[in-house]
Amino acid sequence: MKHVTVSAVMPAHNESGRIGGAVEAVRPFVDEVLVIDDGSTDETAREAAAAGARVLRQPENRGYIAAVKRGFAEARGDIVVTVDADGEMPVERIPDLVRPIAEGRGDMVQGRREKIVRPSEACLTRLAALKGPVGDSGTGFRALRADLARQLEIKGACICGVFALEVLYRGGRIVEVPIRLRHVDKPRRIAWYHARQLFYVLSWFFAAPGRSLNSQELSTNEVIE
Repeated sequence: MKHVTVSAVMPAHNESGRIGGAVEAVRPFVDEVLVIDDGSTDETAREAAAAGARVLRQPENRGYIAAVKRGFAEARGDIVVTVDADGEMPVERIPDLVRPIAEGRGDMVQGRREKIVRPSEACLTRLAALKGPVGDSGTGFRALRADLARQLEIKGACICGVFALEVLYRGGRIVEVPIRLRHVDKPRRIAWYHARQLFYVLSWFFAAPGRSLNSQELSTNEVIE
């Protein structure tokens, strides 16, 4: 396995009280932690920097996709890993996400959750799977080649379905690693934006006429147990 450098990209909005611990947990497994402070009005940026992150501040809350794309653009590593800032992700599995890419067996590795909590997210994933082998398309824990990450447009109200479909469209090979999330006390509001996301996922059914995203030529979806 060739040596690669890894950047963790961590979007954060008003995560004061959690962000410091999240950064400290990730640091042993990556070469840099890049926190994108998405217009926070609390101490998120200060706490992240104090914990050892490189912090980029968005002047206003622009949302998860904009934050992730800025992180991809500014990451210094060969591989980027997306990590949520709430401490829910099993960050000790980062080497397992990175390994298939470093070994040339995949272009994006997703942390496949045991259960998708929101029914609306599960429906979007099932819909996207009709177009291609997207796996757990809404997971916030994934690794991908930095050069591929910087190509992605990621058009949507969220990443569900569209992130993986675009990777497949660009010829990426998706691998999955089963993960178990940590319990975190946080409110889980109804994700009304999933109603808008339906139209973004459906748009992929009209993309690239005659080109099947299920083609082995384009991608495989391997699961590493």
